Amino acid sequence: MGMKQYDAPADLAAALDKTDYIADDGLATAAFLALRMGRPLFLEGDAGVGKTALAQALATVLDATLIRLQCYEGIDASQALYDWDFARQMLHLRAAEADESTQREEVEQELYGRRFLIARPLLQALETTPSVLLIDELDRADDEFEAFLLEVLAESSVTIPELGTIKATTPPLTVITSNRTREVHDALKRRCLYHWVSHPSFDREVEIIRRRLPEVSESLSRQVARAVGTLRQADLLKPPGVAEAIDWAQALHLLGVRELSPENAARSLGAVLKYREDAERVLAGDLDTLLGG
Repeated sequence: MGMKQYDAPADLAAALDKTDYIADDGLATAAFLALRMGRPLFLEGDAGVGKTALAQALATVLDATLIRLQCYEGIDASQALYDWDFARQMLHLRAAEADESTQREEVEQELYGRRFLIARPLLQALETTPSVLLIDELDRADDEFEAFLLEVLAESSVTIPELGTIKATTPPLTVITSNRTREVHDALKRRCLYHWVSHPSFDREVEIIRRRLPEVSESLSRQVARAVGTLRQADLLKPPGVAEAIDWAQALHLLGVRELSPENAARSLGAVLKYREDAERVLAGDLDTLLGG
């Protein structure tokens, strides 16, 4: 079964909208082109702007399996591609040694058979059709891992010396995200379609909050979106993303708040700010200004 397709960016945006992912024209177009051109989609932007959520929504609208590779410092090929199940191999070896009728060469071949192979996310994505492969926060990985990843993406296949080459029947739709804590190399970017994901506009953020939290009043949603927008301009260590805006609106609603005030904003600030320094700085400032007063 191949990958489901859409005729136009607007059709894909409408499908995403039904999953409560509200994509602007630029993002919907980038995702549409990645799908139609069979190219990885490289998304950069601040943390919390919806990059990971887009991959999840795409998997839903494409009826595809979402396979996630979370990157981190020190990740290597064995953690991303495949590994051998050493413990099971040893058990098999001991069982074979106890059976005197078993031939040594036969045992050695069995030890590197498919049943002892552990497929990691990249191999899982190559073998799963259709699938969306999310390579999350690539900027956390080392340069060497980028080079390895470039090779896998270029070929949509992998060669395992003991088993041969495994090639994707239908290449996965690959979504790569980066919070831009460092620059990703141009060679990998050239393989991808690039899109910078900005924080949503005021109206779109209100709509996102209302869509996720229909029990929250429009008035409170607008106040939260406005305050979050102001916080993003305050040069904080961690500007709040959409997820924090939703959390804050939900926290205020659970506290029975109908109108955002300096007092209830201060009580619930932990829902939107995640660093002590940021919270202290905001509390030491003018909360009336933050709330648009």
